[in-house]
Amino acid sequence: MDTTDIFLYAGYLLIVVGAVFAILMPLINSFGDPKSLLKTAIGVIVIAALFGIAYSSASGDVAAKYMADPFNITPEGAKMVGGVLLTVYALFILAILGIVVTELNKLIK
Repeated sequence: MDTTDIFLYAGYLLIVVGAVFAILMPLINSFGDPKSLLKTAIGVIVIAALFGIAYSSASGDVAAKYMADPFNITPEGAKMVGGVLLTVYALFILAILGIVVTELNKLIK
């Protein structure tokens, strides 16, 4: 094992630790204010609904060359990836629209 592998594993560990803290710390802080948990739950439900819509509209078509080795992509896997991509696209567009609306609101005030 050379230093590159050690640094990669250290990076993976830091990503996991950061993700755990990013999830747990807001939960711990929100026990004092339960209404913030409700807002978080509503956000998660909205994103899950958006993913459900995107997943149902995604195509599961896979080209024959990607079904064989070394890719082995199944139609279910392609549909999942398509759903995730459509969800990311929709969230990106919503973020851009939110930025534009916020800036126009600042300009008006």
